[in-house]
Amino acid sequence: MFRCNVGVGWAGRAKRVTSQNRGVLGASLRPGDVVVRNARPLRAGLQPGNGDLIGWVTMQITPEMVGQQVAVFASVEVKSLTGTAKAHQRTWRDQVTAAGGLAGIARSVEEARQILGGDPA
Repeated sequence: MFRCNVGVGWAGRAKRVTSQNRGVLGASLRPGDVVVRNARPLRAGLQPGNGDLIGWVTMQITPEMVGQQVAVFASVEVKSLTGTAKAHQRTWRDQVTAAGGLAGIARSVEEARQILGGDPA
């Protein structure tokens, strides 16, 4: 499994604030701040709602394919004990499972193992 973040950052020409240029860039800035000139949003990740962990599980299938292995796409959304899945996260899970993949929402290592078809112990 691989960590798969989705988010937005900013790209552009960065200028680090120092004690020498602080007044030029802005009095409210502090040394160590970064000003991004000509900023534009940079979106990263698959899509909103994809699982926090994605990858595949190797499985053997069908009698005529005995001995061969296939990779089955897997996606695990990791939540705290009180965390709630958002609608787009549930949609992602439902789409992956409808296509034959393994997907779910886990609040523990044991739940993640169950989603991936492994022994929960």
